[in-house]
Amino acid sequence: MDFAKLLADINNFVWGPVMLALLVGTGVFLTVRLHFLPWRNLFYAMKLIFTKKGETEGDITPFQSLMTALSATIGTGNIVGVATAMVLGGPGALVWMWISAAFGLSTKYGESVLAVKYRETNSIGEMSGGPMYAMRNGIGGTVGKVMGVMFAFFAATASFGIGNMTQANAMAAALESGFFVPTWITGAVVMVASLIVLTRGIRSIGAVSGVVVPAMSVFYFCMTLIVIVMNFSAIPAGLSEIFRMAFSFDAVAGGVGGSIIATILTSMRWGVARGVFSNEAGLGSAPIAAAAAQTDHPARQGYVNMTGTFFDTMIVCMLTGLAISSSGVLGTVDPETGKLVSGVQLTVLALGTVFGEYAKYVVAVALALFSFSTILGWEYYGEKSFEYLFKNRKAIMGYRIVYSMATYIGATMALDMVWNISDTMNGLMAIPNLICLLWLSKDIADVTFDYEENVVALEKKGVENNCKDTFADTNQ
Repeated sequence: MDFAKLLADINNFVWGPVMLALLVGTGVFLTVRLHFLPWRNLFYAMKLIFTKKGETEGDITPFQSLMTALSATIGTGNIVGVATAMVLGGPGALVWMWISAAFGLSTKYGESVLAVKYRETNSIGEMSGGPMYAMRNGIGGTVGKVMGVMFAFFAATASFGIGNMTQANAMAAALESGFFVPTWITGAVVMVASLIVLTRGIRSIGAVSGVVVPAMSVFYFCMTLIVIVMNFSAIPAGLSEIFRMAFSFDAVAGGVGGSIIATILTSMRWGVARGVFSNEAGLGSAPIAAAAAQTDHPARQGYVNMTGTFFDTMIVCMLTGLAISSSGVLGTVDPETGKLVSGVQLTVLALGTVFGEYAKYVVAVALALFSFSTILGWEYYGEKSFEYLFKNRKAIMGYRIVYSMATYIGATMALDMVWNISDTMNGLMAIPNLICLLWLSKDIADVTFDYEENVVALEKKGVENNCKDTFADTNQ
């Protein structure tokens, strides 16, 4: 039996149409169940990012919590994933990324609410939360406990692959092609840097993420925006083609896509898949960071963390997609292989229409920063999942050290099998998480409507309201 092929087949099944429909369907259900409040309060949520409410429990600020979550989601998917989706699903895939992200706002909000509502304080006074705690404390019984163990196992396993070794591998490849840095040097530097940050825990991760994530986002935002502005004359035609192909049953791309052929089903499949891969809404990873936030109400941090989906997919992924579509490189055929240029090389070509040979340096720096931040964010996810399974503090410190050392392996080795295993585990995380969201949807709704009535309505009128009593009520 070909083990590699078996893994690939399992991975394709896990990330197949049923899973994607469940992910989007849960988002649609929660959006309607919450009376569209995550959409209606989006701008209110953005104001909360920099707001800290008096004396509150938690390890890091709401901003640092969001940056930790974004550090794990803004990564290779924003550069490589978008380009791949537009080749395999046509430029219309970009529209389906936006649509899935719109409903993903409600999913990310709901899972973050549950993470804060059911979080606990561990043996050293740190907050521990996430889907596994919501399953054990919210659903309860044997079912909740089994679901919690399953989620924690999948998340801890996935952290070494999709959050660690594959990121280190992408970073090493980018720096080698852009700056001719040997992969072993990249691996050694990342390993040491990771050890320095990770062995000091969530406060260190939050502090570093609070600097690295905004810096890397602004850098990439400026570079892609320059490309879009310089090619602005092609934007109207590009947008027209993007929306036409998103809803066409059989279409050949025009000026923005060369000879790419895609149907509405392929656009939907690749757009949703890459959108979820990028923002992780529904996978249950980001709520682990939300649980560490200093907040006075589960809904408040739910709103803060849901903005991560907006920034990740509706802003960063959109910029990559518009840069590619406006540059006219989509549909380019590699003369050496005879295949369509895809992935990181397509993004380099797009930026190359403005920056020329320097484009590869821009992309290399962006990938390096994105990948390193993802390594930091996913360590925290994996650590908290590991902590849920094994309470021993020495074992948890051992996890941090082994996790850091694994970055060297990732930077210096081929990872096809590792990628498939970790990608499968990443997808399997979503199953118990989505069941938990649907099971506890009444909890999410009760917290949301309570917060809307007692806090949001007053704050929008300029009346300050500390909701510590309300927070306590939601945790009874």
